Amino acid sequence: MKKYTVAVVGATGAVGQVMREVLIQRNFPVERVRFFGYRREGLELDFKGEKVIVERLQDGCFKGIDIALFSAGASVSKEWAPKAVKDGCIVVDNSSAFRMDIDVPLVVPEVNPHAAANHKGIIANPNCSTIQMVVALNPLHKEARIKRIVVSTYQSVSGTGSMAIEELINQSRAVLDGSEVVKKVYPHQIAFNCLPQIDVFLDNGYTKEEIKMIEETKKIMESPEIAVTATTVRVPVFRSHSESVNIETEKKLTPERVREILSKAPGVIVVDDLINNKYPLAIDAEGKDETFVGRIREDFSICCGVNMWIVSDNLRKGAASNAVQIAEILVEKGLV
Repeated sequence: MKKYTVAVVGATGAVGQVMREVLIQRNFPVERVRFFGYRREGLELDFKGEKVIVERLQDGCFKGIDIALFSAGASVSKEWAPKAVKDGCIVVDNSSAFRMDIDVPLVVPEVNPHAAANHKGIIANPNCSTIQMVVALNPLHKEARIKRIVVSTYQSVSGTGSMAIEELINQSRAVLDGSEVVKKVYPHQIAFNCLPQIDVFLDNGYTKEEIKMIEETKKIMESPEIAVTATTVRVPVFRSHSESVNIETEKKLTPERVREILSKAPGVIVVDDLINNKYPLAIDAEGKDETFVGRIREDFSICCGVNMWIVSDNLRKGAASNAVQIAEILVEKGLV
């Protein structure tokens, strides 16, 4: 099998660290790996027992690289992804920079792998909360055509990054010790609290995160007619996002049929044993690539409605694993 030179941009960040792990765990055909950092150049990182020095981004640095996985924020992607493409590299970008660009595919391999073939050098990795939702909903959409989605998210602090993880640890200790709580990352205390704000507020009252979920869902599922509304909440959980999702369909789906469909869906594991109090939990999803679905029940308030609870590891399926899966599509289909 042909092997490739792969770069990870943002290799020292929360997602970048997991990207390094996933490349190894999924046995991606790596000939050579290069790591780029935004502020930690010169740091040595391990990859398959070898020390790899984190390099500084500079003009021409992507020459000779086949695939670059970007997870260093939108501003870095906007500046450096086009330069990487110019150097002959294919970019899989984890930021929001290109997701809604009409010329950039927005790909979830379980949902729209065919879209990757339309790339012009950049493929966008969707928002973490969007990925897990569409993995679960797309099989149901194929069966019964979804008309409307109402989603409320409970998103872990790792979605903000390493500094947010540290802030939750420090604030939790401070609260338990009765000392002063210091706020640096979030506008309010996150320890023992829930913040109904992810990203900035827009003029329409929604946050950017909520609009991302609305717009990205329609693009990935290739169904602009679906009505979507979202409320996104940051919760004091270290890892894995949870979502309460309500759908209205054209064709009625029983809970039994939903379980049957999802039990056969790629990337989905149904955990829905109420007698034994088994349902998806954030702590159980951590470290796994699957999307877990449970609490499946009929919405009695409308004709064709279903409620469910969806959980997935935001650093893996919500970011790193999805990006590596996209790279696998490029290899499998000879697109690189």
